[in-house]
Amino acid sequence: MAISSPFDARFDLPNPLTKTAYHVFQGGKSLFSLAHKSLANQIHQWIEPQRQDRTGIASLPPAVLKIMNQRQVHLIEVDWQDAEDGVYPPALLFDNPWQDFFEYYPAVWWDLPGIWQRTQNNDFYSFPPEIDAKSYPRYYFRNFHYQTDGYLSDRSANLYDLQVEILFFGAADAMRRRILKPLKKGLTPFLAELPQHIRILDIACGTGRSLKMIRSVFPQASLFGIDLSPAYLRKANQLLVSEGDLPQLAQAQAENLPYQDQAFHGLTSVFLFHELPGPVRQQVIDEAFRVLKPGGCFVICDSIQGVDAPELKVMLDNFPKTFHEPFFTDYAQDDIDQRLAQAGFEIVGIESHFASKYWIVRKPI
Repeated sequence: MAISSPFDARFDLPNPLTKTAYHVFQGGKSLFSLAHKSLANQIHQWIEPQRQDRTGIASLPPAVLKIMNQRQVHLIEVDWQDAEDGVYPPALLFDNPWQDFFEYYPAVWWDLPGIWQRTQNNDFYSFPPEIDAKSYPRYYFRNFHYQTDGYLSDRSANLYDLQVEILFFGAADAMRRRILKPLKKGLTPFLAELPQHIRILDIACGTGRSLKMIRSVFPQASLFGIDLSPAYLRKANQLLVSEGDLPQLAQAQAENLPYQDQAFHGLTSVFLFHELPGPVRQQVIDEAFRVLKPGGCFVICDSIQGVDAPELKVMLDNFPKTFHEPFFTDYAQDDIDQRLAQAGFEIVGIESHFASKYWIVRKPI
């Protein structure tokens, strides 16, 4: 049975052929990502046959790869089921930035030599002189993932979604969509509100893909997004301008939100916490509690932690070494439950899908 929406979003159920098409689509994305990674590794080995393996691990053990494959299959099944249940429109399953793919995929290849060089040299403070370091917190001004310009250039913003899809074997959007069901359910206390009065904030909205998904479920809600990167906000604006009413985007720090107390009915945050130092994580959670209305919900999506999948420890240990993720190890061991409780949140549920973990929390009335 389809989940009814209090915000006038009604979606047609998919026909029987849609599931087959979706599985073919996702399988193609996964195979493409695997082929890209394999070819890139072969080229890198050819260019630098004597390069140092900084991770100490040539490849993940077959048992870990098998577990990750099983988790990805389960993610895709859950993604399909939510569409079939009417949580979001089936068309969202096939949403893909095709224009960006054809325009920027060649640039992904051109960017690889610079990433390889920074990785080998452990160089993560490489920025052009026109980018002012004083404008950003120290924790943020770095080349996360060793990517060119970190998060602070239009080139980085144009390549980011492609790079993340490849990293997660074509499943990044499926993981992002896992915020939609708990967000939809979490806003039911506000059934009496007019749809256009519902206010939802995406904290660290990046290129706007999560906001685009939220718009598909809440077509009349007032959407907001903040991010530290002006380049990523420009990219988000380009993506969202054709999606109905444009969300209100602002350049701001997540630990110092530029909004009044109790301004929002719902909050989301996708893949932010693992890129923050521990004390800043707490500040962000405290700010989220401040700007959320009593009865409102906050849905957090981030990486799985060690407690969720001990059998994947080698992968979690390897990730921050392969990529520049200086706060990941601390995050993987952090007690986010306790941080949320400290701020005053009530935990409604905790889920894990593929490589991601979700906290669904509410502010008590």
